[in-house]
Amino acid sequence: MSAPHGEQPREHREAAALLADAAARARAGVGGLVLLRGATGTGRTTVLEAAAEAAAGHGMRVLRARCAPRDSAVPFAAVLQLLGPVQGFGEPFGEPFGEPEETGGEREQGALLWRILREYAEGSPLLVVVDDVHLADAPSHRWLVESARHVDRLRLPVLLVVTERSQYDVDPPAPGFTHTLPPAVVHTHTLAPLTAGSAAELVRTRCPAAGAAWVDGCVRAGAGSPMLLRALLDDLGDPDRHPAVPETTAALYPGAYPAAVSWWLDSAGPGTAEVARALAALDEAWDGTAGDDPGCTAGGLGGLLAHLAGADPARVTGWLTAMTGLGVLRPDPHGRPRYAHPLLRDAVLTGVPAARRRAAHRQAAEAMLHRGAPTGTVARHLLVSGPVGDPWVPGVLQDAAGLALRDGRPDTAAAFLRRALDEPLPDAHRQRLLTELGSLECAGPGTASGISRLTEALRLPGAPQDRVRAALALGTALAGRGEARSAVGILRAVAGDLADRPDLTGLLRSACALLSEQDQAVRHDVYRWLCDTAARRPELIGPAARALLVRYAVTAGLTSADDAMRQMRALLAEPADPLTEPFLLGTAAAVAQWADELDEADRLVERGLAGQRADLLHPMHEALLDVRADIVAARGEYGRLPAEPPVTADAGPANVHAHTLVALVELGRAEEARRLADGFDLRAAPDSWQLNRFLYARGVQRAAAGDIAGALHDFLECGRRQSAREVVSPVVTPWRSAAAECRLALGGPREALALAEEELRLARIWGTPRTVGRALRVLGAVTGGRRGLELAEEAVTLLRDAGAGTEPELVAALVARGRQLTAAGDRARAREALREAAGRAERLGAPRLRALAEEALREGGARRADAARTGSGALTGSERRIAQLAADGRTNTEIAALLHLARRTVETHLTHVYKKLGIRRRVQLREALGGD
Repeated sequence: MSAPHGEQPREHREAAALLADAAARARAGVGGLVLLRGATGTGRTTVLEAAAEAAAGHGMRVLRARCAPRDSAVPFAAVLQLLGPVQGFGEPFGEPFGEPEETGGEREQGALLWRILREYAEGSPLLVVVDDVHLADAPSHRWLVESARHVDRLRLPVLLVVTERSQYDVDPPAPGFTHTLPPAVVHTHTLAPLTAGSAAELVRTRCPAAGAAWVDGCVRAGAGSPMLLRALLDDLGDPDRHPAVPETTAALYPGAYPAAVSWWLDSAGPGTAEVARALAALDEAWDGTAGDDPGCTAGGLGGLLAHLAGADPARVTGWLTAMTGLGVLRPDPHGRPRYAHPLLRDAVLTGVPAARRRAAHRQAAEAMLHRGAPTGTVARHLLVSGPVGDPWVPGVLQDAAGLALRDGRPDTAAAFLRRALDEPLPDAHRQRLLTELGSLECAGPGTASGISRLTEALRLPGAPQDRVRAALALGTALAGRGEARSAVGILRAVAGDLADRPDLTGLLRSACALLSEQDQAVRHDVYRWLCDTAARRPELIGPAARALLVRYAVTAGLTSADDAMRQMRALLAEPADPLTEPFLLGTAAAVAQWADELDEADRLVERGLAGQRADLLHPMHEALLDVRADIVAARGEYGRLPAEPPVTADAGPANVHAHTLVALVELGRAEEARRLADGFDLRAAPDSWQLNRFLYARGVQRAAAGDIAGALHDFLECGRRQSAREVVSPVVTPWRSAAAECRLALGGPREALALAEEELRLARIWGTPRTVGRALRVLGAVTGGRRGLELAEEAVTLLRDAGAGTEPELVAALVARGRQLTAAGDRARAREALREAAGRAERLGAPRLRALAEEALREGGARRADAARTGSGALTGSERRIAQLAADGRTNTEIAALLHLARRTVETHLTHVYKKLGIRRRVQLREALGGD
């Protein structure tokens, strides 16, 4: 059928004009030949039918024939379609055509048919249209060529219009219709594929209300072919029925589009169809991958497809180029020729049996492996190939999983490992794969499948080290779900099976101690067991377990920082087993952080994390990350903490939530702090040390918001829980000092004094400037008078001499000293202390502390603390760095990434910078900074 006038694309109008002009000349008595060429689906038949209708409307007699492969064996089948019943020939429209009834060769039969055509031409001008002349039987093909010569020579009123498929196919084509005709005899026009603009115009004509994305999807799936585009629109109907162009043909009805694609493949021949389907199979495996493999360009891909399809590489490469020119293929951002739309790719694969598709992917994987393709590219094909059974397959998939994990794609890594488990594997190899996959799945949102895999791994026979890795991963996963008792039970059971391996049993004891931190009762039992073992069989307690016992003594208030660090450094100097080293490093890092040895703690954390395998769950991994957050918080680098740590409904608060909550308070972001504090239902949270730390942080938030009674409740509850765990030292949560300040504010000086004195006693046992200075400050505030001022002076002196890492406590001590000096009437010294506090808080980037210092200054009668803090000299180090980067043209996002800050922190610093520099716009920064 011809297209409605409104749907005629621009690419057809030039051909229609050429045919109309040629028909007019034929009606005037001068006929000729027009050859209309084009790729399958470009609309040759549509243009031909439109020309026939127009010619009939102008009084021309139209003779039509459409050639088909089934008629190729019948002599003159195409000509008999044109001329109708001819005496001497059988019934032309029978099935099949009859044999000639009269004797005589092809020449005599052709002459007879020519005379009949001449007789028709004498009656009226003729339009002879032959569609798909390349499919005509050989006698008809030769007769039509000779007829074109006669029409031109005799100047007959006959216009012969033939269409011929001219598409680059993998199988070399036969010579074209006009290859024996002089160029002057024929007018040739090649139909071009639809441009994107023409295709979009057709879509909007059919669906005026379609949105831009829908139109674009149709244009790409149409692939420059009017046939495919119209078939697709017939299937889709309108955007209301299909809000988005689907990616699979299963969503289409009645199926005109896949039928059109199938016809396009059939027209191209078996060689092209095989290559097209091989490309579709490769394309299917490319989703979500980079294009750095050697076969991604047209040249390299041609060789691979030729290998898969058994074709000529040069012809395949030419076909890729031709299909890209037509719009069937489009190069992706990596340079790979891919189908213009996933729907087109799916339609090419429609009807290909699943077994054949899997076989194609197996062939592709092996061919790519031999051609040096990246591991991930080979593995993508193995994902959809089904089990192969060759020994190289699991290794490729496992390597690809490691690369995906390194690139931050754990879901892809898990998919590769699942596929590797489909291969026949020895038990030992299967155990390792199950441990890796279970670890990945447990690290994701749902842990049930991961725990099942880890349980299976633990049941398989394997090397003792592999069993221990599986047990550690399973224990870590269970403890993460709040099942610390089950986790410890599994580790103890495995330790019992490995009684002849003291190195491994010591490792499992260390893991038990670490995982027991998630449950108060379990922790008590495990440490009692560990202490008893250390007393009875010290040879069974390795360096990692001894380090955990040192940490236990620290939190119980039984040792000093100097003694604890001496023991830790001695343990670190001993030879370490690779399996136990993470426990030793993580425990030593925690103790070093409590001891204010922050640089050493940093180094230990980095060493510990560098030795961790990202594909295996390990109890110490989260512990190391927690220590890293502790170090950041101790330094007062609040901007390095995540601005919005994730909050999940089914999990309690983590250590990072506690630190972030305190950071938001110190940064003056009260509303965000309130939202985070209210984001957890602590009644349903697991009874863990993270909950205790969050209770302390929420107390800080409530106190800053003025809810002193609520803050006191949180501090006391934190203390109750910590004491029940035998954690009494203030190195973890200084809840007594915080509660003492609340008691004092609520009018309970006696209770406040008891809390502050006990805090100072425990702090002096530990003996670091941070803990002792904090306790001195609070006890001084509670005591008051001359003694209180002396305690505040002592706190300031101690913290000032401590150096880096205690800056937040020093600022708080200066504020306390300033207030006490004001109360004593020494306003000059008070202002000096408070201005120093304000300046240090400014440089630290702690707006709350600065506000406290300025409030104390105002209460003491001083002018605004920031009256002289303007100009570039008033910028803190952080503000100066950020301002300079912004002046150099960096965006806020780029600055945040460069300095490892939250974007909101950068915005806050720039706000302060603008205020100090007296500017309002970013473009003023460079001039305002001057020569800095």
